[in-house]
Amino acid sequence: MRKESPTLAARYRELGEYPGAPVIFLLRLTGATYEELAETEAEMRNSGFKLGTFFGIDIYIDWSWLLIFLLISWNLGSGFGEIHPDWSTTLQWSMAVLAALLFFASVLAHEMAHSLVAQRQGLPVRRITLFLFGGVSNIEREPPSPKAEFLISIVGPLTSIALGIGFILISGVGLSSLSIPGDQPLQALSDLGPITTMLLWLGPINLLLGVFNLIPGFPLDGGRVLRSILWAGTGNLKRATRWASYAGQLVAWLMIGGGIAMIFGVQIPFFGTGFVSGLWLAFIGWFLHSASVSSYRQVVVRDILEDVPVGRMMRRDAPTVQPDISISNLVQYIMDSDDYAFPVVDGDELVGVVTLDDVRSVSKERWDEVPVRQAMTPRAQLETVDPTFDAADALQKITASDIRQLPVIEDGKLVGLLRRRDLVRWLQLHAESEI
Repeated sequence: MRKESPTLAARYRELGEYPGAPVIFLLRLTGATYEELAETEAEMRNSGFKLGTFFGIDIYIDWSWLLIFLLISWNLGSGFGEIHPDWSTTLQWSMAVLAALLFFASVLAHEMAHSLVAQRQGLPVRRITLFLFGGVSNIEREPPSPKAEFLISIVGPLTSIALGIGFILISGVGLSSLSIPGDQPLQALSDLGPITTMLLWLGPINLLLGVFNLIPGFPLDGGRVLRSILWAGTGNLKRATRWASYAGQLVAWLMIGGGIAMIFGVQIPFFGTGFVSGLWLAFIGWFLHSASVSSYRQVVVRDILEDVPVGRMMRRDAPTVQPDISISNLVQYIMDSDDYAFPVVDGDELVGVVTLDDVRSVSKERWDEVPVRQAMTPRAQLETVDPTFDAADALQKITASDIRQLPVIEDGKLVGLLRRRDLVRWLQLHAESEI
């Protein structure tokens, strides 16, 4: 009996969005049903809100970001209150919220640097999402070369380090002047003004962010830098990814072990000790381990599909409907089929595609009078491929456009339909020995 997965949405969020990430297909390989996948995708699409668009890149805020924003604001507010007991409550919490906002603006700048360099390397970037662990750029494909990967990966940490140095320089206070002997090391900060205090928090935290991301734990930026070096040395992206993934898993286990040790009172250099700090470090290590394994699998998925023509896996006998039949008649087709989408043809010519969502958009009272032509998505708005199109690129089209199928056209005529389930079935047949 096939084992079902009860926590798909949590696992999807855990894995996040990584360059070219067909994570939903990987979840399918673990035993998810199509209904669970649909629910997972719908939940992920609705798990946040759009902040705006910059340089053609959509900026999204995941709801989990609000939690970490509130935690950082709370900790800063409490910390500023201890350092500056003379500050009013309004000033104390205003500076805390402003510092937290500027920190996440710095994280956004880090991710934007990745994305802009990726665009310069010819890689499309759809969105940047700020979430619990910071931010992530949704770069749609793997870099075309080791050099491109190196440039894309290194620019993020360098941006954070540059911001950190910049904040410290703007403050006009050298960090060495803050290191004083005695029982009250924070006393030096108590004489500083609100803006200077905030800048001296933003500077080191950005330096820490930049250095942390340079840790060679794939898929952190440092791990991707490592992969670019291994890729250049071996000439094999899949092998380089596997080795970088192993390095990432090792770093993750070290973080998990260190976090558990901190929970039990062990003093870890740089990280310190304590239950909360240890739990957080172990949690980050667990997240990194999952992401490292998933990132390698993504490369394997593309490797399986690459150079395989769409014609080998498309459905040639896809059920079609005429554009002038009513929605009521279409519903009868739907009831007799397990298909989600139906090509709409006029003779041999594809004129559109009608889906279950299109049917739901029409009120039931009008099903008898509304023809399919009015409810369908017209051909001009459809993504299509030909039978020789690479399956890996077809997967990218489906993922990027958030659709479930691609009509396959040859010499202007519909010859088949490539569905997500066709790709999944191919992966199931070929992935067991590689993933």
